[in-house]
Amino acid sequence: MEMNLQPLAPTCFVTGDPFVEGDRVVSHLIRSVTLEIARYDVLENNLSDFAPEGAAVCSWMHPYKPKEMVENPDRALKLTAENLFVALADPSNEPTAENVRLIQFLALLLERKRLLKPKGRNAEGSMNIYEHAKTKQVYEVPVGELSPEFFLAVQEQLSVLVGSPDHNVKVAAEGMETDSTVEPVSI
Repeated sequence: MEMNLQPLAPTCFVTGDPFVEGDRVVSHLIRSVTLEIARYDVLENNLSDFAPEGAAVCSWMHPYKPKEMVENPDRALKLTAENLFVALADPSNEPTAENVRLIQFLALLLERKRLLKPKGRNAEGSMNIYEHAKTKQVYEVPVGELSPEFFLAVQEQLSVLVGSPDHNVKVAAEGMETDSTVEPVSI
């Protein structure tokens, strides 16, 4: 999955005020009624005034850092499973309910691609620990069950990004209901 994504805006979408280093910014991916994906960056204090038109795909909170010079800015704008995971699972972000499922799915996908290395679980057993192969950054991902319901929910969330028709989700759900051999698996 690859698509172009706008870079972090230097100003708040709601007020137009410039961000200052250290401001808590909430970034949203929204799919508009015209099926385009847009990124909106909003200062945390202005979230109550943010009312986008379209379906929210995901959001993440991060401290604002002024833009650094990038060798290949076009490459940095590509939204891949890897950099979406890095943005959502960043330890400085507070995971939201809508993002946890997506983080779990992306971690599983990136582990299969050998971009994340599993390092076991935390002491409480509530988080899977992964190391990013390129940067050696450690990420903690909440433990979850890989049930048919989990995959249907992820499919719905991803369909907002890639534009899959809703009937594909219904067909997949009907197919999973008839397969009695599917068992939940803990990740």
